[in-house]
Amino acid sequence: MDEKATLVIVLVAVAILLLLLIVVAILFSVFMKRKNTLVQEQLEAQKRFEQEIAETQIEIREATLRNISWELHDNIGQLLTLAKIQTQNSGGSQQDLDMAAATIGKGLKEIRTLSKLINPEALNEMSLKEALQLELERFNRMAYLESKLTTSGTPLEIDKKIEVIIFRVLQEFFTNTIKHSKATELLVDVRYDARTLTIVAADNGVGFDYAFAKAKNGIGLTNMESRAKLIGATINYNSAVNQGTQLKLIYTPNKI
Repeated sequence: MDEKATLVIVLVAVAILLLLLIVVAILFSVFMKRKNTLVQEQLEAQKRFEQEIAETQIEIREATLRNISWELHDNIGQLLTLAKIQTQNSGGSQQDLDMAAATIGKGLKEIRTLSKLINPEALNEMSLKEALQLELERFNRMAYLESKLTTSGTPLEIDKKIEVIIFRVLQEFFTNTIKHSKATELLVDVRYDARTLTIVAADNGVGFDYAFAKAKNGIGLTNMESRAKLIGATINYNSAVNQGTQLKLIYTPNKI
């Protein structure tokens, strides 16, 4: 092979090599651009999620304050009023004074429990099961209805912000049960499997027409559903007039 032919081969090889380098550089540039775009989209999605969480927490705080007002006025207020009447009618009787003191003590205990359940910092120190148990025990003490919590499976690792939202969704359901359902029983079942948290809450109250309530854009239903959607959970209702109400919440961590 003469020198001219060898030179041609070398030039062709160099040209092919340069072409390959250019193709690789272009592909790498496209890959990095897409990667950076994806990372940016993920960051923006996370920012939107954090913003929505913050807005939801504000909405939850306002709803919680409304419920506190109801609790203080209709329930704890009644206890303190009863204690006042017992004290006024005691006539100096130690037994009557002891009854009044016991009533005041019960009221103070309910205030302390209520303060834990509305305090985000206190909730952050409790597991979801502990918060639910505390809430249901309070219902039993106040004789709202008979309530019971059952749990099964090994608890999953769930972000505390999300656990608090799940708890607030259930609180909304509990409040509706106590205020509107005329139920005598409330059963809550918390089940963990390998990847999913499933919570079923059911009462034996008067129930309601879900389709009708949804069509009227009921605030309670809308709030619960929007909060569940925010964290990637699903909510299903099963209710009919005079047949009680059941709420089923399903959440899979890292679904967002």
